[in-house]
Amino acid sequence: MQREGKTSVSRQHIEQLPDGTTVKLGVFLSNQKNRRDRLTEDQLTALANLGLDWAA
Repeated sequence: MQREGKTSVSRQHIEQLPDGTTVKLGVFLSNQKNRRDRLTEDQLTALANLGLDWAA
């Protein structure tokens, strides 16, 4: 998010990590947003600190 300067990613976005691992970032963020009522305050705070307005 810091690299691109935005927090909006499509559900299909896959992020390639430096070690070669791939992460389905779009699916992860979509799932977190849909399940935000079940996240702990610490989890919501961490997501909000990344710039995700819906977690604040």
